[in-house]
Amino acid sequence: MNTRILMALLHKEVSLMRRNTILPKIIFIMPLMVMLVIPLVANLDVKNVKIVVVDNDHTQLSKRIIADISSSPFLNVVAACGTHGEAMEWVENGDADVLLTIPYDYSKNIVSGVDQIDVEANGVNATKGMIGAGYVSQSVGETLVQWKDENGIGFPVANISVVNRYNPTLDFRNYMIPALMVVLIIIICGFLPSLNLVSEKETGTMEAMNVTPVGRFTFVLSKLIPFWIVGILVVTVGMIVGWLVYGLVPAGDIWMIYLATILFSLVMSGLGVAIANYSSTMLQSIFVMFAFIMIFQLMGGLFTPIGSMPEWAQNVTYAIPPRYFIEIMRSIYLKGTSFIELLPQYMALFIFAVTLCCVAAISYKKQA
Repeated sequence: MNTRILMALLHKEVSLMRRNTILPKIIFIMPLMVMLVIPLVANLDVKNVKIVVVDNDHTQLSKRIIADISSSPFLNVVAACGTHGEAMEWVENGDADVLLTIPYDYSKNIVSGVDQIDVEANGVNATKGMIGAGYVSQSVGETLVQWKDENGIGFPVANISVVNRYNPTLDFRNYMIPALMVVLIIIICGFLPSLNLVSEKETGTMEAMNVTPVGRFTFVLSKLIPFWIVGILVVTVGMIVGWLVYGLVPAGDIWMIYLATILFSLVMSGLGVAIANYSSTMLQSIFVMFAFIMIFQLMGGLFTPIGSMPEWAQNVTYAIPPRYFIEIMRSIYLKGTSFIELLPQYMALFIFAVTLCCVAAISYKKQA
Protein backbone atom coordinates (compact mmCIF):
# COMPACT_ATOMS: atom_id res chain seq x y z
CA MET A 1 0.00 0.00 0.00
CA ASN A 2 1.43 3.34 -1.08
CA THR A 3 1.22 5.82 1.80
CA ARG A 4 1.60 8.83 -0.47
CA ILE A 5 -1.35 7.76 -2.61
CA LEU A 6 -3.41 7.06 0.52
CA MET A 7 -2.74 10.54 1.89
CA ALA A 8 -3.70 12.10 -1.43
CA LEU A 9 -6.96 10.16 -1.50
CA LEU A 10 -7.67 11.10 2.13
CA HIS A 11 -7.15 14.77 1.28
CA LYS A 12 -9.61 14.35 -1.57
CA GLU A 13 -12.20 12.65 0.68
CA VAL A 14 -11.93 15.34 3.35
CA SER A 15 -12.38 18.05 0.71
CA LEU A 16 -15.47 16.30 -0.65
CA MET A 17 -16.92 15.94 2.84
CA ARG A 18 -16.42 19.64 3.51
CA ARG A 19 -18.05 20.62 0.23
CA ASN A 20 -21.02 18.33 0.77
CA THR A 21 -24.06 20.36 1.82
CA ILE A 22 -25.72 17.58 3.86
CA LEU A 23 -22.95 15.44 5.36
CA PRO A 24 -21.46 18.06 7.75
CA LYS A 25 -24.94 18.79 9.07
CA ILE A 26 -25.55 15.10 9.74
CA ILE A 27 -22.21 14.76 11.51
CA PHE A 28 -22.73 17.73 13.84
CA ILE A 29 -26.52 17.88 14.28
CA MET A 30 -27.36 14.19 14.56
CA PRO A 31 -25.31 13.53 17.75
CA LEU A 32 -26.97 16.47 19.46
CA MET A 33 -30.45 15.36 18.42
CA VAL A 34 -29.87 11.74 19.43
CA MET A 35 -28.35 12.57 22.81
CA LEU A 36 -30.88 15.30 23.65
CA VAL A 37 -34.18 13.90 22.34
CA ILE A 38 -34.13 10.11 22.66
CA PRO A 39 -33.30 9.99 26.41
CA LEU A 40 -36.40 12.10 27.03
CA VAL A 41 -38.86 10.04 24.99
CA ALA A 42 -37.57 6.45 25.27
CA ASN A 43 -39.49 4.08 27.54
CA LEU A 44 -39.17 0.47 28.62
CA ASP A 45 -41.58 -2.23 29.79
CA VAL A 46 -40.45 -4.53 32.57
CA LYS A 47 -40.91 -8.31 32.55
CA ASN A 48 -39.13 -11.31 34.02
CA VAL A 49 -37.43 -9.53 36.94
CA LYS A 50 -34.68 -11.83 38.17
CA ILE A 51 -34.43 -12.19 41.96
CA VAL A 52 -31.53 -13.58 43.98
CA VAL A 53 -32.37 -14.43 47.62
CA VAL A 54 -30.28 -14.64 50.78
CA ASP A 55 -32.38 -16.45 53.39
CA ASN A 56 -30.67 -16.18 56.78
CA ASP A 57 -33.85 -17.08 58.69
CA HIS A 58 -34.71 -20.50 57.21
CA THR A 59 -38.14 -20.57 58.80
CA GLN A 60 -41.63 -21.24 57.51
CA LEU A 61 -42.21 -17.51 57.11
CA SER A 62 -39.06 -16.90 55.07
CA LYS A 63 -39.80 -19.88 52.84
CA ARG A 64 -43.32 -18.59 52.27
CA ILE A 65 -41.99 -15.15 51.32
CA ILE A 66 -39.73 -16.75 48.71
CA ALA A 67 -42.50 -19.03 47.45
CA ASP A 68 -44.91 -16.11 47.01
CA ILE A 69 -42.29 -14.19 45.05
CA SER A 70 -41.68 -17.19 42.80
CA SER A 71 -45.41 -17.48 42.08
CA SER A 72 -45.57 -13.94 40.69
CA PRO A 73 -45.81 -13.79 36.85
CA PHE A 74 -43.37 -10.85 36.81
CA LEU A 75 -40.76 -12.18 39.25
CA ASN A 76 -38.35 -15.07 38.86
CA VAL A 77 -36.14 -16.36 41.69
CA VAL A 78 -32.96 -17.36 39.86
CA ALA A 79 -30.76 -18.26 42.84
CA ALA A 80 -30.67 -18.71 46.61
CA CYS A 81 -27.27 -17.80 48.03
CA GLY A 82 -25.80 -18.41 51.44
CA THR A 83 -24.09 -15.03 51.84
CA HIS A 84 -24.67 -11.47 50.70
CA GLY A 85 -21.33 -11.46 48.87
CA GLU A 86 -22.29 -14.44 46.74
CA ALA A 87 -25.61 -12.82 45.88
CA MET A 88 -23.92 -9.55 44.91
CA GLU A 89 -21.86 -11.44 42.34
CA TRP A 90 -25.13 -12.30 40.57
CA VAL A 91 -26.10 -8.63 40.60
CA GLU A 92 -22.68 -7.39 39.48
CA ASN A 93 -22.60 -9.86 36.59
CA GLY A 94 -26.04 -8.73 35.45
CA ASP A 95 -27.63 -12.12 36.19
CA ALA A 96 -30.02 -10.69 38.80
CA ASP A 97 -32.06 -7.49 38.95
CA VAL A 98 -33.05 -7.48 42.64
CA LEU A 99 -31.36 -8.88 45.74
CA LEU A 100 -33.63 -9.87 48.66
CA THR A 101 -32.02 -10.43 52.07
CA ILE A 102 -33.99 -11.95 54.95
CA PRO A 103 -32.09 -11.36 58.25
CA TYR A 104 -31.33 -13.87 60.97
CA ASP A 105 -34.19 -14.64 63.40
CA TYR A 106 -36.51 -12.48 61.33
CA SER A 107 -39.63 -14.46 62.25
CA LYS A 108 -38.77 -14.12 65.97
CA ASN A 109 -38.08 -10.40 65.88
CA ILE A 110 -40.85 -9.47 63.46
CA VAL A 111 -43.27 -8.34 66.17
CA SER A 112 -40.81 -5.87 67.66
CA GLY A 113 -39.77 -4.59 64.24
CA VAL A 114 -36.07 -4.71 65.13
CA ASP A 115 -34.98 -6.46 61.92
CA GLN A 116 -35.95 -5.56 58.38
CA ILE A 117 -35.93 -7.26 55.01
CA ASP A 118 -33.52 -5.60 52.57
CA VAL A 119 -34.36 -5.21 48.90
CA GLU A 120 -31.42 -4.08 46.73
CA ALA A 121 -32.10 -3.17 43.12
CA ASN A 122 -29.63 -3.31 40.24
CA GLY A 123 -29.85 0.31 39.10
CA VAL A 124 -27.92 -0.19 35.85
CA ASN A 125 -31.32 -0.72 34.26
CA ALA A 126 -33.16 2.02 36.13
CA THR A 127 -36.69 1.10 35.10
CA LYS A 128 -36.31 -2.61 35.67
CA GLY A 129 -34.54 -2.06 38.99
CA MET A 130 -37.12 0.40 40.30
CA ILE A 131 -40.19 -1.54 39.22
CA GLY A 132 -38.64 -4.87 40.14
CA ALA A 133 -37.86 -3.67 43.65
CA GLY A 134 -41.41 -2.39 43.91
CA TYR A 135 -42.78 -5.77 42.83
CA VAL A 136 -40.67 -7.57 45.42
CA SER A 137 -41.59 -5.14 48.18
CA GLN A 138 -45.28 -5.47 47.35
CA SER A 139 -45.06 -9.26 47.32
CA VAL A 140 -43.30 -9.34 50.69
CA GLY A 141 -45.79 -6.90 52.17
CA GLU A 142 -48.77 -8.98 51.03
CA THR A 143 -47.20 -12.13 52.46
CA LEU A 144 -46.61 -10.46 55.82
CA VAL A 145 -50.21 -9.20 55.95
CA GLN A 146 -51.51 -12.70 55.27
CA TRP A 147 -49.15 -14.12 57.88
CA LYS A 148 -50.40 -11.57 60.39
CA ASP A 149 -54.05 -12.42 59.77
CA GLU A 150 -53.48 -16.17 59.88
CA ASN A 151 -51.56 -16.05 63.16
CA GLY A 152 -53.57 -13.29 64.83
CA ILE A 153 -50.54 -11.18 65.69
CA GLY A 154 -49.65 -7.58 65.07
CA PHE A 155 -46.35 -6.22 63.77
CA PRO A 156 -45.15 -3.40 61.54
CA VAL A 157 -45.53 -4.57 57.95
CA ALA A 158 -43.72 -1.71 56.22
CA ASN A 159 -40.36 -2.97 57.41
CA ILE A 160 -38.40 -3.11 54.15
CA SER A 161 -35.48 -0.97 53.00
CA VAL A 162 -34.64 -0.57 49.30
CA VAL A 163 -31.12 0.21 48.03
CA ASN A 164 -30.56 1.01 44.33
CA ARG A 165 -27.16 -0.19 43.14
CA TYR A 166 -25.06 1.61 40.46
CA ASN A 167 -27.84 4.08 39.60
CA PRO A 168 -29.10 5.50 42.92
CA THR A 169 -31.50 8.00 41.33
CA LEU A 170 -33.05 5.30 39.08
CA ASP A 171 -32.91 7.79 36.22
CA PHE A 172 -33.71 5.90 33.03
CA ARG A 173 -31.63 8.38 31.04
CA ASN A 174 -28.51 7.12 32.79
CA TYR A 175 -29.34 3.70 31.36
CA MET A 176 -30.07 4.95 27.84
CA ILE A 177 -27.39 7.57 27.21
CA PRO A 178 -24.38 5.22 27.15
CA ALA A 179 -26.18 2.86 24.77
CA LEU A 180 -27.23 5.64 22.38
CA MET A 181 -23.63 5.89 21.23
CA VAL A 182 -24.34 2.73 19.21
CA VAL A 183 -26.85 4.62 17.04
CA LEU A 184 -24.27 7.27 16.22
CA ILE A 185 -21.59 4.74 15.25
CA ILE A 186 -24.01 2.71 13.12
CA ILE A 187 -24.99 5.80 11.11
CA ILE A 188 -21.57 7.47 10.87
CA CYS A 189 -19.33 4.42 10.36
CA GLY A 190 -21.74 2.04 8.67
CA PHE A 191 -24.55 3.79 6.84
CA LEU A 192 -22.68 6.80 5.44
CA PRO A 193 -19.61 4.92 4.10
CA SER A 194 -21.92 2.45 2.37
CA LEU A 195 -23.79 5.26 0.64
CA ASN A 196 -20.50 6.95 -0.22
CA LEU A 197 -19.12 3.89 -1.97
CA VAL A 198 -22.33 3.17 -3.87
CA SER A 199 -22.49 6.79 -5.03
CA GLU A 200 -19.01 6.29 -6.52
CA LYS A 201 -20.47 3.44 -8.58
CA GLU A 202 -23.43 5.49 -9.78
CA THR A 203 -21.30 8.49 -10.79
CA GLY A 204 -18.72 6.33 -12.57
CA THR A 205 -15.87 7.29 -10.28
CA MET A 206 -15.40 3.66 -9.29
CA GLU A 207 -14.85 2.61 -12.90
CA ALA A 208 -12.31 5.37 -13.38
CA MET A 209 -10.52 4.29 -10.19
CA ASN A 210 -10.40 0.68 -11.36
CA VAL A 211 -8.11 1.55 -14.27
CA THR A 212 -5.60 3.35 -12.04
CA PRO A 213 -2.69 1.77 -10.12
CA VAL A 214 -4.48 2.50 -6.83
CA GLY A 215 -4.96 -0.74 -4.89
CA ARG A 216 -8.36 -1.78 -3.61
CA PHE A 217 -7.25 -1.69 0.04
CA THR A 218 -5.85 1.82 -0.37
CA PHE A 219 -9.04 3.00 -2.03
CA VAL A 220 -11.33 1.46 0.61
CA LEU A 221 -9.19 2.78 3.47
CA SER A 222 -9.34 6.29 2.00
CA LYS A 223 -13.11 6.00 2.11
CA LEU A 224 -13.32 4.65 5.68
CA ILE A 225 -10.61 6.46 7.68
CA PRO A 226 -12.40 9.85 7.64
CA PHE A 227 -15.56 8.22 8.98
CA TRP A 228 -13.59 6.38 11.69
CA ILE A 229 -12.19 9.71 12.86
CA VAL A 230 -15.64 11.30 12.69
CA GLY A 231 -17.06 8.38 14.69
CA ILE A 232 -14.57 9.00 17.51
CA LEU A 233 -15.38 12.72 17.45
CA VAL A 234 -19.11 11.97 17.55
CA VAL A 235 -18.72 9.71 20.60
CA THR A 236 -16.68 12.46 22.24
CA VAL A 237 -19.48 14.94 21.55
CA GLY A 238 -21.98 12.44 22.97
CA MET A 239 -19.99 12.09 26.20
CA ILE A 240 -19.69 15.87 26.52
CA VAL A 241 -23.46 16.30 26.00
CA GLY A 242 -24.16 13.58 28.57
CA TRP A 243 -21.94 15.39 31.05
CA LEU A 244 -23.12 18.96 30.43
CA VAL A 245 -26.85 18.27 30.00
CA TYR A 246 -27.49 15.22 32.21
CA GLY A 247 -24.50 15.28 34.54
CA LEU A 248 -23.56 11.72 33.53
CA VAL A 249 -19.87 10.85 33.44
CA PRO A 250 -18.24 7.42 33.02
CA ALA A 251 -17.48 5.63 36.28
CA GLY A 252 -14.72 3.69 34.50
CA ASP A 253 -11.76 4.53 32.27
CA ILE A 254 -12.46 6.64 29.20
CA TRP A 255 -9.81 4.84 27.14
CA MET A 256 -11.95 1.71 27.37
CA ILE A 257 -14.82 3.62 25.75
CA TYR A 258 -12.60 4.72 22.87
CA LEU A 259 -11.25 1.19 22.42
CA ALA A 260 -14.80 -0.17 22.17
CA THR A 261 -15.67 2.66 19.76
CA ILE A 262 -12.75 1.83 17.48
CA LEU A 263 -13.63 -1.88 17.40
CA PHE A 264 -17.31 -1.23 16.78
CA SER A 265 -16.42 1.33 14.08
CA LEU A 266 -14.44 -1.40 12.32
CA VAL A 267 -17.41 -3.75 12.64
CA MET A 268 -19.87 -1.31 11.12
CA SER A 269 -17.52 -0.07 8.39
CA GLY A 270 -16.79 -3.66 7.36
CA LEU A 271 -20.51 -4.35 7.17
CA GLY A 272 -21.15 -1.12 5.27
CA VAL A 273 -18.44 -1.82 2.68
CA ALA A 274 -19.67 -5.40 2.20
CA ILE A 275 -23.21 -4.16 1.58
CA ALA A 276 -21.93 -1.50 -0.82
CA ASN A 277 -19.92 -4.10 -2.75
CA TYR A 278 -23.04 -6.17 -3.36
CA SER A 279 -25.30 -3.19 -4.12
CA SER A 280 -25.72 -1.75 -7.59
CA THR A 281 -27.65 1.37 -6.59
CA MET A 282 -27.87 3.63 -3.60
CA LEU A 283 -31.47 2.61 -3.04
CA GLN A 284 -30.46 -1.03 -2.64
CA SER A 285 -27.82 -0.20 -0.05
CA ILE A 286 -30.27 2.02 1.85
CA PHE A 287 -32.83 -0.76 2.14
CA VAL A 288 -30.28 -3.36 3.23
CA MET A 289 -28.60 -1.06 5.77
CA PHE A 290 -31.99 -0.01 7.12
CA ALA A 291 -32.88 -3.67 7.70
CA PHE A 292 -29.66 -4.21 9.66
CA ILE A 293 -30.19 -1.03 11.65
CA MET A 294 -33.67 -2.13 12.69
CA ILE A 295 -32.40 -5.54 13.79
CA PHE A 296 -29.48 -4.02 15.68
CA GLN A 297 -31.68 -1.54 17.55
CA LEU A 298 -34.46 -4.00 18.41
CA MET A 299 -32.30 -6.99 19.37
CA GLY A 300 -29.10 -5.34 20.58
CA GLY A 301 -30.52 -4.41 23.98
CA LEU A 302 -30.84 -0.71 23.22
CA PHE A 303 -34.53 -0.23 24.02
CA THR A 304 -35.63 -3.72 25.08
CA PRO A 305 -33.71 -5.62 27.79
CA ILE A 306 -32.27 -8.83 26.40
CA GLY A 307 -33.37 -10.64 29.57
CA SER A 308 -37.00 -9.83 28.75
CA MET A 309 -36.80 -11.42 25.30
CA PRO A 310 -37.82 -15.03 24.56
CA GLU A 311 -35.04 -17.54 25.05
CA TRP A 312 -34.59 -18.10 21.32
CA ALA A 313 -34.24 -14.35 20.77
CA GLN A 314 -31.69 -14.10 23.58
CA ASN A 315 -29.60 -16.73 21.82
CA VAL A 316 -29.86 -14.81 18.53
CA THR A 317 -28.51 -11.64 20.18
CA TYR A 318 -25.10 -13.28 20.56
CA ALA A 319 -24.74 -12.75 16.80
CA ILE A 320 -25.68 -9.05 17.09
CA PRO A 321 -22.50 -6.90 17.42
CA PRO A 322 -24.24 -3.89 19.08
CA ARG A 323 -25.12 -6.14 22.05
CA TYR A 324 -21.48 -6.22 23.12
CA PHE A 325 -20.86 -2.52 22.51
CA ILE A 326 -23.93 -1.58 24.56
CA GLU A 327 -22.90 -3.90 27.40
CA ILE A 328 -19.44 -2.32 27.45
CA MET A 329 -20.76 1.25 27.46
CA ARG A 330 -23.30 0.68 30.23
CA SER A 331 -20.83 -1.26 32.36
CA ILE A 332 -18.16 1.44 32.06
CA TYR A 333 -20.56 4.33 32.61
CA LEU A 334 -22.59 2.94 35.52
CA LYS A 335 -20.44 0.26 37.16
CA GLY A 336 -16.90 1.32 36.35
CA THR A 337 -16.19 -2.27 35.26
CA SER A 338 -12.55 -3.16 34.63
CA PHE A 339 -11.08 -4.18 31.28
CA ILE A 340 -10.48 -7.76 32.42
CA GLU A 341 -14.15 -8.21 33.31
CA LEU A 342 -15.22 -6.86 29.92
CA LEU A 343 -12.62 -8.82 27.97
CA PRO A 344 -15.19 -11.31 26.54
CA GLN A 345 -17.20 -8.41 25.05
CA TYR A 346 -14.06 -6.82 23.60
CA MET A 347 -12.98 -10.14 22.11
CA ALA A 348 -16.42 -10.60 20.54
CA LEU A 349 -16.20 -7.16 18.90
CA PHE A 350 -12.66 -7.93 17.72
CA ILE A 351 -13.80 -11.19 16.09
CA PHE A 352 -16.73 -9.44 14.41
CA ALA A 353 -14.40 -6.66 13.18
CA VAL A 354 -11.86 -9.06 11.67
CA THR A 355 -14.56 -11.21 10.06
CA LEU A 356 -16.54 -8.36 8.49
CA CYS A 357 -13.45 -6.48 7.32
CA CYS A 358 -12.22 -9.65 5.60
CA VAL A 359 -15.62 -10.09 3.96
CA ALA A 360 -15.52 -6.48 2.81
CA ALA A 361 -12.00 -6.84 1.37
CA ILE A 362 -12.78 -10.08 -0.43
CA SER A 363 -16.10 -8.89 -1.85
CA TYR A 364 -14.55 -5.72 -3.33
CA LYS A 365 -13.45 -6.61 -6.86
CA LYS A 366 -11.13 -4.23 -8.61
CA GLN A 367 -11.49 -4.69 -12.33
CA ALA A 368 -9.09 -3.29 -14.84
